[in-house]
Amino acid sequence: MAKDVLEIDGTVTEALPNAMFKVKLDGLDKEVLCHISGKIRMNYIKIVPGDKVKVEINPYSLDKGRITFRYK
Repeated sequence: MAKDVLEIDGTVTEALPNAMFKVKLDGLDKEVLCHISGKIRMNYIKIVPGDKVKVEINPYSLDKGRITFRYK
């Protein structure tokens, strides 16, 4: 089954309660509200403001997303 999501790189700008983050997308002047995926949560990967991350965005709702990867 094909996933219909957009994968975009971005930078975390703000950490919010309940594992939510504001992420500024690279190449776009847009900030999206993101939560972390289950694999990142299960492996206790910490995300702090300033980290480069990969975000999955649903094409139907471009203002929310899911953080799926944190770059080193």
